[in-house]
Amino acid sequence: MDRVVVRAPAHLHAGNFDLTGDLGRLYGTVGFAIDYQLEISVEKSDFIASNDMWAKHYAEALVKRLGVKGVKVDVRKKIPAFAGLGYNTTLALSIGVAISKLYDLGLRVEDVALTVRRGLITALGVYAFKFGGFIVEGGFKVNLKEKMLPPLIFRVDVPENWLFVVALPEKPLSKVREIREREDVVLESLEQMPSSLSDALSRIVLVKVIPSIIERDLDSFGEGLTLFNLKLGEFWSRYQGGVYCHPIVEEGVKIMLRRSKCACQSSWGPTFYSIVEGEARAKELVEELRAFLNANGGGEVFYVKADNDGAEVLED
Repeated sequence: MDRVVVRAPAHLHAGNFDLTGDLGRLYGTVGFAIDYQLEISVEKSDFIASNDMWAKHYAEALVKRLGVKGVKVDVRKKIPAFAGLGYNTTLALSIGVAISKLYDLGLRVEDVALTVRRGLITALGVYAFKFGGFIVEGGFKVNLKEKMLPPLIFRVDVPENWLFVVALPEKPLSKVREIREREDVVLESLEQMPSSLSDALSRIVLVKVIPSIIERDLDSFGEGLTLFNLKLGEFWSRYQGGVYCHPIVEEGVKIMLRRSKCACQSSWGPTFYSIVEGEARAKELVEELRAFLNANGGGEVFYVKADNDGAEVLED
């Protein structure tokens, strides 16, 4: 085998439920895999080459750490980078899994994550890649930061008729990318979340969000996610300049909440999203958001299903 193709889903964050750490773990992430795909082709080579800067970066790191000869990486379909859709984690895992397949290394996705050092603070991207669906992971042990993968504690398929309306405004991108450039500094200096807030967030996940998706109650599920994301936005506001990363996102969230019970910012943004039932509602919301973004600096709006399967690795 000389070439493999990997197709892997983007993921959307709802947030983290414990930034206190007094129980021995930190973060704990809630989110989804969506049917918005990264596709790469990877082939054996005597050297390292790619049509994407970040793909080349991860290929170089993986080739060195895994002790293999080289690879060419062709990014065929790309997820927007540094936008709250998980491009870098998904890309790194895809390349690592492809290298393992090509060179018959027998690595699990978890092994690749530890090798390339992605998904060790929040493992949503790892489990979105491996399993798809709606995911809750349990955070990392405080004394093993970046030395372990947070465990998966809940995963379920998202109903087929629940559609994600995803908005990616153009105007906030430069601000968000500036935040991401200093993300390590922000996280190292992060104030401890009050235990009362971690308690409240965990309770929302445990007795509102998880039961609602099991019961397929979209209104209750959306209410829980929105409250969860809003409370986190209030905590992060001193770092991102507001409850949401930009006034455009804040106004877009209001538009979403006029038509649904769910509106969340994904990670640092600027991607924000809603979940609605059925194509008719999704199309109406897409049209309204598209008009709003076109009048406010542009951007992209689309709707997709969840991805309940995770990544595909195919011989080409």
